[in-house]
Amino acid sequence: MACCTGRCTLILLCTLQLVAALERQVFDFLGYQWGPILANFLHIVVTILGLFGTLQYRPRYVIAYAIWAAIWVTWNVFLICFYLEVGDLNKESDLLTFHVSQHQSWWSEHGPGCVRKEAPVAGVVGLESHSYVSVIGCTVEYQYIEVMHSALQILLALLGFVYACYVTSVFTEEEDSFDFIGGFDPFPMYHVNEKSNQLLFKQTYLPA
Repeated sequence: MACCTGRCTLILLCTLQLVAALERQVFDFLGYQWGPILANFLHIVVTILGLFGTLQYRPRYVIAYAIWAAIWVTWNVFLICFYLEVGDLNKESDLLTFHVSQHQSWWSEHGPGCVRKEAPVAGVVGLESHSYVSVIGCTVEYQYIEVMHSALQILLALLGFVYACYVTSVFTEEEDSFDFIGGFDPFPMYHVNEKSNQLLFKQTYLPA
């Protein structure tokens, strides 16, 4: 019963992580955030692997998921520090786009209550791409939205890590107990019958 409870909880956590990661991936694509896009893709793959391992009783896959959960927590802590500009980090930099473009988070211009206004740059004619974009009226600043996303990911990853360790220990104990009673012996009955036949053969040919 405990195994079922822990296993079902881990399945639920993996499902919630997939939904949250897919939602985040969509908005990172809209904002051309190539670093988070790559990280989200890896997270989705490993979470599916962990979900498969939980469903199919594969402890190695669950262990791989637990290791990735720790890495995922570290990544999201970095994102929180990045958007809150901890230390020398600057949320306006192009670090998350691998210095390919100057795009920022999609929420910076499309957050709750944000009004986006464009004004042409003075002295530039005929180039619509050269314009000054101002965003006003945002109810919540975009960096706090990103921080909330990362905080949710950290919470789910920590819970997933705890339950993955628990489920792995339960799977391992079950494997050990099953192996102890001969559950993994491919020919248990064959060995018993073989010994019985050998005893009967010896009894048959004992000298009178």
